[in-house]
Amino acid sequence: MRLPRPHRYHGRGTKGCRAGEPAVNHALQEQILTLQTVILAAGMGSRLGRSLPKPLTELGDGRSIMQQQHDNIRAAFGREAKITTVVGYRAETIVEAFPDVDYVYNDRYDQTNTSKSLLRALAKTGKGGVLWMNGDVVFDPRVLGRAIELIERDQSFVTVNTSKVSDEEVKYTVTPEGFINELSKTVKGGIGEAVGINYISSRDKKAFMRHLTRVDDQDYFERGLELAIAEDGVLLEPLDISDLYAVEVDFAEDLERANLFV
Repeated sequence: MRLPRPHRYHGRGTKGCRAGEPAVNHALQEQILTLQTVILAAGMGSRLGRSLPKPLTELGDGRSIMQQQHDNIRAAFGREAKITTVVGYRAETIVEAFPDVDYVYNDRYDQTNTSKSLLRALAKTGKGGVLWMNGDVVFDPRVLGRAIELIERDQSFVTVNTSKVSDEEVKYTVTPEGFINELSKTVKGGIGEAVGINYISSRDKKAFMRHLTRVDDQDYFERGLELAIAEDGVLLEPLDISDLYAVEVDFAEDLERANLFV
């Protein structure tokens, strides 16, 4: 079944719908209402050479990277979408800019990587599946629309771009069945790049968190996914968005490229 789009929700059940209004499926409504989205924004972002946290970097259309992310999330999942942001470096600047979302503070932001920031956030999100993204990704609003079908099925996934494979990016390989096999910056023979927007299902979440606890402080969250695949048989589907834009802003040239799209 497909999730009703947010504008179809009227806050009442089928019996309470007015004539001509779509009936509300309470199970799917609950799925949207309980979907948690996490933004990882604790890092210092020193490569971009700016004093503010990288998610606050202004884009060509006047929005910040994080504002573009918020807009995309709410366009896909409704104005009441639940967003939890992990902050660390100059946390107060992000909290002041976006006071209406939940926050998790990584007080070891200068000693840990995304694995530990994500672990802190997942611990605050209950039992349901979680969508998460790196706080420096500028992406096409249609990416999340494409992801809805997998979220409906509570299917873990990683968004990927198969149009290029760069040495410095997180790359992946797949199993004969088409699920993610390897996922890291050191993958040999990668068939594409991970974009930085992902979903862990309710059934896979516990195993993933266990492996995030085990990995080194400087590991990326992808290491936890690799271990969950290898040791727990987690099936992680690649979601190909090669025809849409998604730019991870690490350097000034990345920002220039992102501004071509917004």
